[in-house]
Amino acid sequence: MLAEQRHQYILSELDKHGALAVADLVRALSVSRETVRRDLNALAGRGLVTTTHGGALSVDRREPHVDVREAKNAAAKHAIGVRAAAFVPDGASLVIDSGSTTQALARALGQRHRLTVYTNDWRIAMLLARRNGNRVTLLGGEIADLEDATFGLDTIQQLAQYHADFAFVGAGGITNDAHLTDYSRLAAEVRGSMIASAACPVVVADCSKFGLVLPVRIAGFEAVRFLVCEALPERGVRRALAARGLEVVVA
Repeated sequence: MLAEQRHQYILSELDKHGALAVADLVRALSVSRETVRRDLNALAGRGLVTTTHGGALSVDRREPHVDVREAKNAAAKHAIGVRAAAFVPDGASLVIDSGSTTQALARALGQRHRLTVYTNDWRIAMLLARRNGNRVTLLGGEIADLEDATFGLDTIQQLAQYHADFAFVGAGGITNDAHLTDYSRLAAEVRGSMIASAACPVVVADCSKFGLVLPVRIAGFEAVRFLVCEALPERGVRRALAARGLEVVVA
């Protein structure tokens, strides 16, 4: 098992249980105590866990509120939104994920006409609805605590009814071995369903997301056609992305 895979397992188990013992991880991962301690120290160095004498404790990994995220890396998100919007012709159908970067995309789509839009983000819905002949469907579901958006089984089931030309999906984190990860299982499943719903899935993410290993992996990253970011990731990440068939597009 690769280091990133072990880290993913540790974070996932901490998300479930809140605490883990080194001895339990040695048995589960079939590695030495020294390897487990190196893994825990590496995760602690990134602020993802708190190490203890015999193991590790989880830390609060809740994603910041969308208003906080919107102010962070605002120029990069604007550039990403403008570049991602260049994929979209008039009359296209789109699935648009919630989040600060996808909101930048929605603002950049202000001059497009006759778009058909499916989104779980009510801010995005209001940016694109009732203008330029657009048709906008706001997906149902439970309103999230930290997003102006809906998530849940209802959202996933509704997404299964649609097929779009493009899906624009955000990410909580992108690991060094090119896995898309997120903070919660429901958010990850909604984003995986969005990827599956489109002929051309596109991930939009600023470079702060590279190297982040969050507890839940988003399915379907191998189906994504493009990753739009404001600067190239490190060479190893680029190789891993290319191996998955993704083209990195720099805004």
